[in-house]
Amino acid sequence: MRVDEFKVERCMNEWEHNVQYNLAETCVDPFTLAEFLDFVGRPDFFEKFQHKQLTYGYIEGNPKLREGIANLYDDVKPDNVLVTGGAIEANFNSFYSLVEPGDTVISVAPTYQQLFSVPKGFGAKVKKLDLKPENGWLPDLEQLKEHIDSKTKMIVINNPNNPCGSLIDEPTLRAICEIAESVDAYVHSDEAYRGLYIDPNDEVPSVVDVYEKGIAVGSFSKSFSLTGLRLGWITSNEETVYQFMLRRDYTTISKSMLDEALAAEAMPHVDRILERNNKVVRENWKLLDNWISKEPYLSWVKPKAGSVAFINQEAEFTSKELCLRLIKERSTFLVPGECFEHPDHLRVGYGNNMKLLEDGLEQVSEFLVNL
Repeated sequence: MRVDEFKVERCMNEWEHNVQYNLAETCVDPFTLAEFLDFVGRPDFFEKFQHKQLTYGYIEGNPKLREGIANLYDDVKPDNVLVTGGAIEANFNSFYSLVEPGDTVISVAPTYQQLFSVPKGFGAKVKKLDLKPENGWLPDLEQLKEHIDSKTKMIVINNPNNPCGSLIDEPTLRAICEIAESVDAYVHSDEAYRGLYIDPNDEVPSVVDVYEKGIAVGSFSKSFSLTGLRLGWITSNEETVYQFMLRRDYTTISKSMLDEALAAEAMPHVDRILERNNKVVRENWKLLDNWISKEPYLSWVKPKAGSVAFINQEAEFTSKELCLRLIKERSTFLVPGECFEHPDHLRVGYGNNMKLLEDGLEQVSEFLVNL
């Protein structure tokens, strides 16, 4: 299997720990371990856990954790949930299990590069479904129909979208699933940012609650602020999940008992965690909106969900050049749009604590005013 360089991950790895103002971070203000245990009312967690023997954990995932994840959906059974090493392993497992050389895979773009590069690496013919700012960074259903052929195995979406922050509403989601059903294709939906909505009335269902061959991927990193646990999950119908489990035996076996036990503690408190995190992103969204309105070089299609924004920049040089100068001159990190094949854009994460976001944006403003 040959793979393309994962541009955004290479970029993040190089700079995110070497700057004072990291505005590239996509997670919502991660808990410290002490904060989390206090939040869920388990200050005694380690006192009890320390007596557990460190054997292999449950292959499919901690039963309590799988039950909690299943409860995030309308009609998902715990047996149809597989705990993974973040959303990134879940995405990989789906493509590894289902995509074969010669298949057609249709993926939205821009999006997290894994969602189209990995199917390409497995020998699929990848057709990109172009998301455009003039269409609110949303899929064009007519273009999707044009891309469909007799070899279409999977349609890949990212809802909410990274890097754009766009949100596919329920009618559009159902329309995508109907198009997939016409050729008996899967709809793989990376839903790592699900649960974060700028307008609480914009909540949409998961793909697994609207389509039998839907595949949903989730993460504890973004919406739940438990990034360091490196856990996620994948769910679909029983037959499809069985295929995931067969491939998992060759890659992961089981996840960390400790990580899964901590994640399980979060599940009874999901509503409170999302309340905390939506407060963060909604307040920071307003701050970012106000800031962009005052910057002559910047504009955006306002995100509707998640914790990232894709900002158009009209400076006289590329986003990569701009970002490198910001790092060197202002110790401030934004992701250049080149990582998403849009060199006229910048990705900004607005899940940070507000003070860090304010200070980082001030650095960007001071840089831009001197151009």
